[in-house]
Amino acid sequence: MTTGRSPITWVPTLYFVQGLPFFTVAMIAGLMFKSMGVDNASIGHYTALLGLAWVFKPLWSPFLELAPNKKTVVVTFQFAGATAMGLVALALQLPTWFAVVVAVLSLLAISSATHDIAADGLYIASLSAKQQAMYAGWQGAFFNAARLMAAGGILVLAGTLEKRMPAAQSWTVIFLTLGAMMAVLASYHLWALPNSANAARADRSLHGTAQLLRDVLLDFFRKPGIWIAIVFIILFRAGEGQIQTIGPLFLRDPREAGGLGLSTDQVGIVYGTAGTVAFIAGSIMGGYFTAWLGLKRALPLLIIGMNLPNLVFYYLSTALPTDLSLIAAALGLEMFGYGFGFVGIILYIMQVVAKGKYTTAHYAIGTGVMQLGFVLFKLVSGDIQTALGYQGFFVWVLLAAVPVLVMSWFIHVPPGTTAPDTTSAEPAKA
Repeated sequence: MTTGRSPITWVPTLYFVQGLPFFTVAMIAGLMFKSMGVDNASIGHYTALLGLAWVFKPLWSPFLELAPNKKTVVVTFQFAGATAMGLVALALQLPTWFAVVVAVLSLLAISSATHDIAADGLYIASLSAKQQAMYAGWQGAFFNAARLMAAGGILVLAGTLEKRMPAAQSWTVIFLTLGAMMAVLASYHLWALPNSANAARADRSLHGTAQLLRDVLLDFFRKPGIWIAIVFIILFRAGEGQIQTIGPLFLRDPREAGGLGLSTDQVGIVYGTAGTVAFIAGSIMGGYFTAWLGLKRALPLLIIGMNLPNLVFYYLSTALPTDLSLIAAALGLEMFGYGFGFVGIILYIMQVVAKGKYTTAHYAIGTGVMQLGFVLFKLVSGDIQTALGYQGFFVWVLLAAVPVLVMSWFIHVPPGTTAPDTTSAEPAKA
């Protein structure tokens, strides 16, 4: 249980800082590359590879227990994230800016993924079970506040700056601003965060920690039906992983190239307002819906909801509307479906795959597999879109949802599963 300062002084800011670098890598980086003239295939390749940090983070999570306390790890990686953002701003001024920016964003992704582990550990270790429940809403709300900041405020600012100065200078200002925000919050956390010592273990040596990791991995892959579960988890995000990459680029591309021709600030307005609100509403409703119907019966409908964005983008690519309010309404429907359906895979991993001796560690591995599926489909999305064009691509992602929909009728789901507090569940990490 936490002592000293109230959790309200640090839980909101901790999870805002957790979300800020994640959405910088997952969302802002791709749109920055688009403004800088990078082609869709390259954006798909490199932003997908950046997401590998969240795939493999379970492999180094046990080694963070070797630090004397969790606060030290959290604050260290917050300052590391702030530094990486500042380095991106400097790298944008170099002749070989693209390679250097990708390298620095890789460091930012690793730093952010590592911070996730330590921040969640600090939250669990510092709060009682009752307090964890009390502050779960704050946790989820401020993680999503970072989404609102990234998709709304930051993109609107970037679009405004792009109209007044070259793209490289505009995004330099953006990343200096992001880095300054991270540094200020990290400095605040030097004072605000509780000092939570890492749990005592019989063997805290490097060898003992490596042995624990080995046991965790072996136990995970010995679970009955685990390989079918892994295939299901990977395929669950087949359509979404591609839409989340290409969708924003479609919004930005000019109409003569098949896109909607929106400016950066217009994308920020439609995603940062209606889109974020719809995502949160969809997440909450998806949780209640699953609790009411049960996971086994709800899964097919959740998968259909998850792939609602594919239909939305197919409509936009054929109708090519110019009314920004209509586009915002369509993207609100997209984000609602995404939030509604994403509950299914989180609950499946939490209450089916992760059950057992190492529940927490196996949940981390399960979400890493989920992220792997996202990365694999994101990786090829740009090439497929380039080959098929936007309309053909959006038909393809509709078809990509069929295998997991079929699997949902046959996979084993024990009776009695209930929905988690989806307001505190993290969104899909890209």
